[in-house]
Amino acid sequence: MKKEIVIGENDCGQRLDRFLAKVFPALKSGIINKAVRNKDVKINKKRTEAAYRLKKGDLLCIYFPDSLIEPKTDFKEDFTKAGGRLKIVYEDGNIILADKEQGLVVHSDNEAADDTLINRIKKYLYLKGEYDPQRENSFAPALCNRIDRNTCGIVIAAKNAEALRILNDKIKNRELSKKYICIAAGEMPKRGDTLTAYLQKDSEANRVRITNVKNAQNLTVKTKYKVLDSFGELSLLEIELLTGRTHQIRAHLAYIGHPLLGDGKYGANKVNVKYGFKGQALCSYKLTFDFKTDGGILNYLDKKTFQVEGIPFLDKYYSIKGQKERTKK
Repeated sequence: MKKEIVIGENDCGQRLDRFLAKVFPALKSGIINKAVRNKDVKINKKRTEAAYRLKKGDLLCIYFPDSLIEPKTDFKEDFTKAGGRLKIVYEDGNIILADKEQGLVVHSDNEAADDTLINRIKKYLYLKGEYDPQRENSFAPALCNRIDRNTCGIVIAAKNAEALRILNDKIKNRELSKKYICIAAGEMPKRGDTLTAYLQKDSEANRVRITNVKNAQNLTVKTKYKVLDSFGELSLLEIELLTGRTHQIRAHLAYIGHPLLGDGKYGANKVNVKYGFKGQALCSYKLTFDFKTDGGILNYLDKKTFQVEGIPFLDKYYSIKGQKERTKK
């Protein structure tokens, strides 16, 4: 069977072999490489190489058995089953900054196969007419960062392949600044500090262990905090991660004796019960684009800051503080 594909905006820049593997899952790498050598894969009617980088407008011709390149079936995507609620902090033609609610997973897991943040975003864009999987060869809207199920706040999604490439590069090179706000138990030893320790993952238990001793298995963690408000029993903190490790904020604060309020894994159950917190008081609330290099189609975002409004646990914190202050009078 001969099939022709015109390479679009969201397909260009990819290696030919990787593109084919995405579009036709039945094509294994050995089959693709053999087909390229045998001239059964051509670009603009000429022989090519598996490592060729696709360009917009390229005409890709492939010759494979029908069973290996069956056309797409009727549209039956899981994202249509996702919940409808999506809180958006910012949106333009290239990106969405979504305010993920507490309890929602960002990607599918064993407990939540359909209702995930990325599926809500896909459904939202599909209903707006900005995303149709039937018209895309290899791209789907994708998340550029992730936060825990029980952490709320900003998650970045790319609407096109170029935005995804740029954002992944900027995140890797730490050209985006993310800050968290949280409630910690007790009064912090300083008004602000940078904490350094070492973290080791326990994948089976889905938790991490913090120590002050470096070894071959653990990783350095650096957590910067600033006290925004405190009344002795609880502290409201702004956190900046100088390293980004699994459960870093939760585990690091617990290690120094100031666990997050409401944290069921690393927290203090006695404190959680006392203040009636069942979900962890942690929000990824502020994002700043701080490009050190060219941002391409996203240059307009440079030096812009976006912030979540209506952080769910702030009212409760100030209510508790107010009650304590009135009791002292």
